[in-house]
Amino acid sequence: MRLIFLGTPAFAVATLERIVGAGHELTAVITQPDRPSGRGQHSAASPVKQAAQRLNLPVYQPERIRRPDAIDHLRTLGAEAMVVVGYGQIIPQAVIDLAPLGIINVHASLLPKYRGAAPIQWAIVNGESRTGVTTMRIDAGLDTGDMLLKAETDIGAEENAIELGARLAALGAGLLVQTLEGIERGSIAPERQDGAAATYAPLLKKEDGLIDWKQPAQAIHNRVRGLQPWPGAYTTVRGSSLHIWKSRVHEGTATPGHFVGLKPPAIGCGAGILELVEVQLEGRKRMPAGDFVNGQRLTIKDMLGEC
Repeated sequence: MRLIFLGTPAFAVATLERIVGAGHELTAVITQPDRPSGRGQHSAASPVKQAAQRLNLPVYQPERIRRPDAIDHLRTLGAEAMVVVGYGQIIPQAVIDLAPLGIINVHASLLPKYRGAAPIQWAIVNGESRTGVTTMRIDAGLDTGDMLLKAETDIGAEENAIELGARLAALGAGLLVQTLEGIERGSIAPERQDGAAATYAPLLKKEDGLIDWKQPAQAIHNRVRGLQPWPGAYTTVRGSSLHIWKSRVHEGTATPGHFVGLKPPAIGCGAGILELVEVQLEGRKRMPAGDFVNGQRLTIKDMLGEC
């Protein structure tokens, strides 16, 4: 099939590679313009652009996909269909209308649940035990198009968003290739989404990572797992920000935010106790929580956050 691929993040790379491996013709890879990155704020190519260059594919980086010059360029490519994976811009109807077989999106949830920008993260934060990927035809709404195929998977009890994202990327890549094959054969029956069953997974904000120690330990643990790599789950200790990278949940009762033990470091929560496994004090490197407690000479009288 003659395709255009639109994508930007690392999550989209596996799908791009599988499309090439399946023998489809890619007339162009559309990705976001290079952006400043890192401490030096040097211009950096997106993961998809880097993959496209490695695969010797033509790359096009319009500032806005909805601009007339970008739409005209896409029209000249004569694609039968387009594939979108985390492109980062809303696809306007004028672009949707260019592809006779539609624009196929790989979305990292079991739609209509977790429409929006951060389905992987919010599924973990909300304590889901199962998720998956859905291929759908894009329409003018936010993840509201007709569903094509789904693939499900369990969420590991200790799995974080980075780990789950890597698994869903591979799962979605395979599902997308199956979807293209089904479209070519005419064997897929699109299914409308039930809007009444939809939930929303909004773009993450820095404040989403702030820990409320009055919450149950399991809920805090889910936030630690789900909000990686950004914004992360964080609290304060002696006036400095403390990022919690890994944690464990234990039964017990203690005052929220207060240490109940130092070996290993464990904090009281609204229900249960959270053991700190790996942390990072602002301006420092990640380290085992026990080393942090020893280095900072924390005592049982110290507390985290403002409770």
